[in-house]
Amino acid sequence: MPHREFHYHWQWQLQASPEELWPLVADTNRFDRDTGLPSVENVPGQPLANARRRLRLARFGVPLEWVEEPVEWVEPHHFAIVRNYSRGPVGQLRVLVQLIPQEASTRLVYQVWARPRNLLGYLAIPAQIGVLSARRFPAIFHQYDRLVMQKRAALDLPGQKPHFAPAGETRLQALTSSLKQEGARPALVERLVWLVAQADDLTIFRLRPYLLADYWQEPRRETLELFLLATRLGLLDFRWDLLCPLCRVAKDSNPTLAGVTRQVHCDTCNIDYTANFERSVELSFRPNPAIRLVDENLQFCTSGPRAMPHVVAQQRLDSGTSAVLTLSLESGRYRLRALNLSGAHFLQVVSDEALASSETTIAIRRAGWPDEETVIAPQAQLRLVNQSDEEQLFILERLAWTDQAVTAADVTVLQRFRDLFAEEALRPGEQISVGNLTILFTDLRDSTRLYREIGDAPAFGLVMDHFDVLREAIDAEGGAVVKTIGDAVMAAFRRPAAALRAILAAQRLLADPTRARRPFSLKAGVHHGPTIAVTLNDRLDYFGSTVNVASRLENLSQGGDVILSDVARHDPEVAEFIEQAGPELAVEPFTATLKGFETEHFALWRIRQF
Repeated sequence: MPHREFHYHWQWQLQASPEELWPLVADTNRFDRDTGLPSVENVPGQPLANARRRLRLARFGVPLEWVEEPVEWVEPHHFAIVRNYSRGPVGQLRVLVQLIPQEASTRLVYQVWARPRNLLGYLAIPAQIGVLSARRFPAIFHQYDRLVMQKRAALDLPGQKPHFAPAGETRLQALTSSLKQEGARPALVERLVWLVAQADDLTIFRLRPYLLADYWQEPRRETLELFLLATRLGLLDFRWDLLCPLCRVAKDSNPTLAGVTRQVHCDTCNIDYTANFERSVELSFRPNPAIRLVDENLQFCTSGPRAMPHVVAQQRLDSGTSAVLTLSLESGRYRLRALNLSGAHFLQVVSDEALASSETTIAIRRAGWPDEETVIAPQAQLRLVNQSDEEQLFILERLAWTDQAVTAADVTVLQRFRDLFAEEALRPGEQISVGNLTILFTDLRDSTRLYREIGDAPAFGLVMDHFDVLREAIDAEGGAVVKTIGDAVMAAFRRPAAALRAILAAQRLLADPTRARRPFSLKAGVHHGPTIAVTLNDRLDYFGSTVNVASRLENLSQGGDVILSDVARHDPEVAEFIEQAGPELAVEPFTATLKGFETEHFALWRIRQF
């Protein structure tokens, strides 16, 4: 005989909009923690279909174990959770949360259906859900609402009394002074110190400098460099997180680059993937355990909507069924995929009513996905039809990647990082794609004559001086000196325009006859393209065709000019910089063959400043 099901229905009127509330309300991991639930752990075993998970916890000494169905949601309207228990007093738990827009407000509807598994369940469900949850839920949601209305975020919430290490507070005070003495801006230091001393464990466990910089309205680079300095001094630790390209969740984490490997497995998406510096490897921070101890068991809910914020909708469909999703999307490109099916269908969201449809149907068949891209309006109804032979978990995701991640590609071309963490390198023999970088090579013109004319020691001093000038110019544009080779320099940047600005500034300064030391003519070549990260001479280095071409371009320079590859010249930022410079820059196109690339004719550009 089936057990009677309990049903609880609550609703609250909140001042903020659904879009503003969604990041907090849909963060089920934080919400479960805030309601006082204990942390959960994964039950070992073979992966289940469509991201289902075996989980367990103990509540008041009673063990519970269940299979969590894939969470379904449509941002920012609703999400639903289903748990089927195999151990404990509950048989099944279903939750539906709806954020219904009102005029300048939101009606939040929270419903729970709970079916007892045994006699204890008839006592536990009314006590836990009908009494404890009924008391706690409104206080938490109203707290979230107040936070949003005050234009604040969850990271502003102080946690329970932080667990400092023995003498941790004393060390924190000393390191605060050290950061300021090292030149860090006091106001920014105080923001970081507040986080370490006051923020809750969920916030402090994985600090992301760019996200914090944007929220604080502080410069990203300055914030990142503060975090790097704080790590070198012992206030913070950093970790290299390896993100899955589909769910974008960290599937491995290492305290050093030497622990990063190319091949990673995601148990959620059931894929093996190859890590790369541009998207897969992110640098995050947390307090040093000598300062503050952070509970690492912070898993209260494993698969809520905010675990994958790039996914705007997720829907499970049995074979032969359909569902209609009411979407509110920003303009841009999206991808619709199914977890256990190869391929995907792409959607373009545009506001032009003549091009976009407000209602569309996408059916997945045994043969796969429709070929043509679907164009829909920002406010649209999408009907999904599963015509395949098995259950499918549909996932609609933004294709744009967040720029708030400090990727390995970003940080390894930062001079401050290379100065503070010169020992950070890949394990010997490991090669990892970096994505596209800009590589600059420079060399002094007539340096051999310089040594003959004034002697080795004075010439060496002048060469060291020229390295200092180059390093400052490269650092000012967010690049880093990778290595010096005799009188030559190899540097890396994320963008071609930064490299061009840096080398022009260095050439201008080095050629200035009014300088106290001897003027120099500097040769330079710049190329942009894919590179590979490796370790050479115990230092992080780059190699590949992009590096080889850049080194060959420097050989074509006459001194006082810069040779740009065609791809670097036509970078939009470079094109804008050259146009704005006007007659201050002479731009001359030419073609040439390069050593090692004799079968190719390269379109090149000579840039000379007046």
